[in-house]
Amino acid sequence: MSETKKFVYMNRKAPYGTVYALESLEVVLIGAAFEQEVQLVFVDDGVYQLTKNQSTDGIGMKNFSKTYSALGDYDVNQIYIDEQSLKDRGLTMDDLQELTYEDEDDDWAEKSSMKLVNREQLAELIGNADVLLNF
Repeated sequence: MSETKKFVYMNRKAPYGTVYALESLEVVLIGAAFEQEVQLVFVDDGVYQLTKNQSTDGIGMKNFSKTYSALGDYDVNQIYIDEQSLKDRGLTMDDLQELTYEDEDDDWAEKSSMKLVNREQLAELIGNADVLLNF
């Protein structure tokens, strides 16, 4: 019988121009399918992965940003946004997509999956991980 592990996925890259963001999303979905505890962290340019109204017109890449809204359906509801990274890029939580899940322990109430964290909280998340993957 396998033990559940806590996987932290660090998303550091902009959504387009490399394969990192898309690869991370695919690996997260695989981890969730195998019932591992999945935590996503968005830092540095990775915060751009969650911005609203993305358009890939003219760059020849598929826009996969809407896929993030399905994460709650895969029980991926621990999504952490680095406060300093947002601030450094002139963004706020209002600039990001709203990612939610339905809490079965609270009569299926819809709740936010996203939490703004500072660097100290981020260090604690990383320190408590069984597996840390950087993208």
